[in-house]
Amino acid sequence: MIRFSPVGRGTLGLSLLLGCATAFADDAAPAINSGDTAFVALCSLVVLLMTLPGLALFYGGMARTKNVLSILMQVFCSASLASLLFAIYGYSLTFADGGSLQAIIGGVDKLFLAGITTDSVVGSIPEYLYFLFMLLFAAITPAIIVGGFAERMKFSAVMVFMAAWLTLNYIPMAHMAWGGGWVFDLGVQDFAGGNVVHLNVGIAALVGAWLVGRRRGFGTPTLAPHNMTMTLTGGSLLWVGWLGFCGGCALAANGFAMLVMVNTMLASCAGALGWIFVEWQHRGRPSLFGAVSGAIAGLVAITPACGFVGPMGAILLGLIAGPVCVWSVDKLKPMIGLDDAFDVFGVHGVAGILGGLLTPVFALTALGGQGFAEGRTLMDQLLINGGAILFSVLFSALTSWIAYKVAAAFCGGLRVDEESEVDGLDLSAHGEVGYKYSS
Repeated sequence: MIRFSPVGRGTLGLSLLLGCATAFADDAAPAINSGDTAFVALCSLVVLLMTLPGLALFYGGMARTKNVLSILMQVFCSASLASLLFAIYGYSLTFADGGSLQAIIGGVDKLFLAGITTDSVVGSIPEYLYFLFMLLFAAITPAIIVGGFAERMKFSAVMVFMAAWLTLNYIPMAHMAWGGGWVFDLGVQDFAGGNVVHLNVGIAALVGAWLVGRRRGFGTPTLAPHNMTMTLTGGSLLWVGWLGFCGGCALAANGFAMLVMVNTMLASCAGALGWIFVEWQHRGRPSLFGAVSGAIAGLVAITPACGFVGPMGAILLGLIAGPVCVWSVDKLKPMIGLDDAFDVFGVHGVAGILGGLLTPVFALTALGGQGFAEGRTLMDQLLINGGAILFSVLFSALTSWIAYKVAAAFCGGLRVDEESEVDGLDLSAHGEVGYKYSS
């Protein structure tokens, strides 16, 4: 069975389902609400859109011409693999009752979606729809990591890594935060997955960049994005999908869901402008790449905060996230010296940490936020959020390292050979060429 628990940890006057959306009482007779069902179904569709083709195009434009198809392939197949594994065992291990292991992992009652029927209900929506919505979270999360090791990892190793990482990392993390585990019981203010999704993939990408090594020509203009039109298109689809990603977590078509979507929209706008303002000042001109990157930074930062802050707080959070991520990409990345190809850590990791730490600040009622649980102070919430972030960093680093090592063992290493890298992965790994280019 799915473990339902009322949250009531803030002054929202709402129930958030295991940290993500809404919770339900076991003794209530659930009934499907057609409006809620239609809303969450629409949100599910746009979350799929943010992955395919959104994320694929966003990353594809950043790659060199000889690797574009390999990036599209890795995102497409990673999402497909994660979806199947989530259906077979991920949903059960995330949301079914784990008994004595409930603090860290769910149970097996719903393996292979056992017991779910067209009459099953979660809150006011069909359980199949709830499953689909959560499946789409599981599909996009590991696919984001592709940006960390892009253009030099074996396709076979990518697939094995994705399966191992989903199993060792994402499923336990999602259960602990959303499925009634110990992180959920702490009352962390993380509405839509700042830790489970963004901080998590940022660390995983950083570990991958370390283990796989730098691309040939790292630090030179030869690695510049090949098609900003493609990246803008993908980034815009991500933006659209993000409104459903966060708004759908309310699992209801109501005013609170609209607040979440408004917060998400405003933070992204502010992130884009915050990024290009800093870029303009320090590089002498604003760039389209910077505007898109800033919008994504704002979206990442608002993800944990969107259900706890007000619109003005969302704007301030986005304005802070843009410049901080410029610093992380321009200054922190060279200091670390790792080739995080598409800045997964620099944007998702850093903005995820920033958003998690600033959520309690902008959740203050004096700043238009929703406040905290009764008896909890700002310092209490900061310590809780900070502790969850620290745990997420350590857990992600360890489980990601194990997943990469598993992939290396099964595939004879993680990295393609030098000739394949020079020729490009489109041709060497997939026998296809998407663009004409000179070597």
